[in-house]
Amino acid sequence: QVQLVESGGGLVQAGGSLRLSCAASGIIFSIYTMAWYRQPPGKQRELVASITTSGSTNSADFVKGRFTISRDNAKNTVYLQMNSLKPEDTAVYYCNAESPYNYWNYWGQGTQVTVSS
Repeated sequence: QVQLVESGGGLVQAGGSLRLSCAASGIIFSIYTMAWYRQPPGKQRELVASITTSGSTNSADFVKGRFTISRDNAKNTVYLQMNSLKPEDTAVYYCNAESPYNYWNYWGQGTQVTVSS
């Protein structure tokens, strides 16, 4: 059974930091591209950042310089370090795992991040 379990969300003031974690089980973690998406209230889900099996990263323009994605294959975990948070970062953040050729694709249940002004 595949599970992606996010943690680390919460309420933080603008300018603060949070670190999200996503622990994966039931998959060969090292072969999956991992990503963080978010869904702000009333909006569509959007890609925040991704990290390939080789460690190459990509991030959305709206988080560049503030958020960093990383992975620890020994712990089957992907992280999202979020600094300089803004109220517009308020969203449910989801972890995603994509196998080569997108043959399998899995989502976590999401974790709420709320940034107060």
